Amino acid sequence: MVRGVLSRLSSSYGAFLSASSSLALLSNGKQCPLSLPSSFKVESHFGLLWSLSHLSTGSTMCKAYFSKKALEASEVVDIDWDGLGFGLVQTDFMYIMQSSSDGTFNKGELLPFGPIQLNPSAAVLNYGQGLFEGLKAYRKEDGSILLFRPEENALRMIAGAERICMPAPTVEQFVDAVKQTVLANKRWIPPTGKGSLYIRPLLVGSGPVLSLVPASEYIFMIYVSPVGNYFKEGLAPINLIVEKEFHRAAPGGTGGIKTIGNYASVLKAQKMAKEKGYSDVLYLDSVHKKYLEEVSSCNVFVVKDNVISTPAAKGTILPGITRKSIIDVARSKGYQVEERVVSVEELLEADEVFCTGTAVVISPVGSITYLGKRIEYGNKGVGVVSQELYSSLTRLQMGLVQDTMGWTVQLK
Repeated sequence: MVRGVLSRLSSSYGAFLSASSSLALLSNGKQCPLSLPSSFKVESHFGLLWSLSHLSTGSTMCKAYFSKKALEASEVVDIDWDGLGFGLVQTDFMYIMQSSSDGTFNKGELLPFGPIQLNPSAAVLNYGQGLFEGLKAYRKEDGSILLFRPEENALRMIAGAERICMPAPTVEQFVDAVKQTVLANKRWIPPTGKGSLYIRPLLVGSGPVLSLVPASEYIFMIYVSPVGNYFKEGLAPINLIVEKEFHRAAPGGTGGIKTIGNYASVLKAQKMAKEKGYSDVLYLDSVHKKYLEEVSSCNVFVVKDNVISTPAAKGTILPGITRKSIIDVARSKGYQVEERVVSVEELLEADEVFCTGTAVVISPVGSITYLGKRIEYGNKGVGVVSQELYSSLTRLQMGLVQDTMGWTVQLK
């Protein structure tokens, strides 16, 4: 039975539910043993989104019932796909899986998107014991769905988890969870060429701690959001400033993994740069302060003649999956690609500079300001190499060309 009155109804299910002082919910002809607190609300922003953490035990039948109903919701999404930016759009479902006492992960489940409960002393809140990943799903012209290299994200999460003493889902568990989450939210995948579905897996220490020790419990979760371009400029060139005082990573630290703390450290320098009109910050190494490392959330490449150079990922630089893919694509097209130490002075002589990342794919750099001097590239236009590599990779990701690399995973 449901206690209280359900006064807020989803427009998609207005004909299905009606408010009353006592409401019996039926599933396959049987009553669902639901027990809802008076604070429980039926969300109506994007269909019927239930916070199933409020459901009493024994309500598996009802969970399945309402999941089925939500999946039967209209496929129409009221979004201006042409105006889609890179911001959170609340979708229908998220995926959650918890670790058992021995560090293995139990079978996860899809739940309606909503808040999660964490102990105030959870390791992720107190000591930052957490990782995240980012990947995308694309809609092909025939309506099918493509994932791009999800197993690489799984492997990177496993490597990062080992560095900060966390268990991690297996590659199979990770990829299966991604597939389930994408299919459950497939109506939010933009049409071909209008954007993608950004997928955010998280692994956090949820167990309570007080002393500085690894958590005893962990949660793996995934949520998604339709996105457009990360930078407001789109594929148009961005303007960077080289930062000398702040650093995002140091040798022996965690710059080479995707731990959550890496990103908080860039916010101040990024904020200062944007206030001056720059798109983002290019960081130097913290020892010599003269070698290129990363942009706040992107890898960087320097082009000179037929040679493309990028800083080697040796502990302070995140081994980006888009970075790895661009290197392979560039080599397949005859470019010489070097992973090495790249000095800031090389920017002065470069033909092109571009950034890579899951969010941006490729973002050409129009100018870099260093020690008060502004260096411009390609007459403020998109460089030839940047355009060629961007087109090659995005066409592969969207299924517009044959995937000879074996990088995409097709979902029905």
